[in-house]
Amino acid sequence: MAKRRKLLLRRPKHTKTVNQVPGTMTYVGHKESSETKLEVIDYNADQYERYTSNSPDDAFNYVDEKSVTWFNIDGLNNISEIEKLGDYYELHPLVMEDIVNTGQRPKIEEYQDYLFIVAKMLYHKDGEIENEHISMIVGKNYVITFQESDGDVFDPIRERLETSKGRIRGKGADYLMFALLDAIIDNYFLVIDDMSDRIELLEESLFTNRPSDDIVYEIQDLKRNILRIRRAVFPLREVISRLEKLENEIIDPHTGNYIRDLYDHIIQISENIEIYREMIWGLMDMYMTTISNKMNEVMKVLTIMASIFIPLTFIAGIYGMNFEYIPELQWKYSYFVLWGVMIIIFLLMLYYFKRKKWL
Repeated sequence: MAKRRKLLLRRPKHTKTVNQVPGTMTYVGHKESSETKLEVIDYNADQYERYTSNSPDDAFNYVDEKSVTWFNIDGLNNISEIEKLGDYYELHPLVMEDIVNTGQRPKIEEYQDYLFIVAKMLYHKDGEIENEHISMIVGKNYVITFQESDGDVFDPIRERLETSKGRIRGKGADYLMFALLDAIIDNYFLVIDDMSDRIELLEESLFTNRPSDDIVYEIQDLKRNILRIRRAVFPLREVISRLEKLENEIIDPHTGNYIRDLYDHIIQISENIEIYREMIWGLMDMYMTTISNKMNEVMKVLTIMASIFIPLTFIAGIYGMNFEYIPELQWKYSYFVLWGVMIIIFLLMLYYFKRKKWL
């Protein structure tokens, strides 16, 4: 029950945005931070600069079109700081609203000077699947990512930028956008692989051990997690599909080839999710079948025992009646004969059940 309450607390309260004017910025989420952190990575093929700050105002200092700048903002509950950044880059009010609304489903929107992308970042933290809202603004020479809190799946990209590994330093902001989406989707593979391992362990446990109530809770936890993953992945498939067909000067035609590969990956993940979803649903059926089989085994043993003792009880009942005259009671060997008859009946019934393969 404690885990159930914990899951319920994680759900964002969408009622905060009810009856508000469209474009009103209201943080909908559960990860509140005391300050908003800015990470800036400015680079091109020849130079690289990285620093962090507690003031998003520092993002206004980078307007050089000869380099690509990645601004990463951690902390969405400080609305005023986010709003300053939105005003500087002339972001649409509805975009600003969606940035701080962590319940927004993954989507892509095209504006005159930038693209707006919403995705869900999944990763493991303290043994739980963390579902984090991430928004992305992609301009001609910059990318702005908004995250709820510290911690993400982008460390490999930061390393590639710092060490000039691969082709990312020689590409534009559109390729950085692809790399960020690719990191998010690659981490989906890790999450569903862990899900696959848990399903296999539960299947093995159901077949080899006596099922317990804990298995039911584990199956229910798997069902909730696979639904959370599905809600994150399936809308993103539509985003990648639209991004692949998008004709915009921000996206270089050569980057389209990488986006098509991204679409192949998200399709593969979607198919795996459907397979694991069916397997999880089958686990509950398997559990119920196992419990039913165990119950049938118990009932079979009890039925056989009752069947054996019915004729013996009948005989005992006859000679336990309080009639004054029962001839056999006066016979010297009647007690031993009665025991012999009852033992023979017992053995004959055991032989009959063995022959029928009920034992």
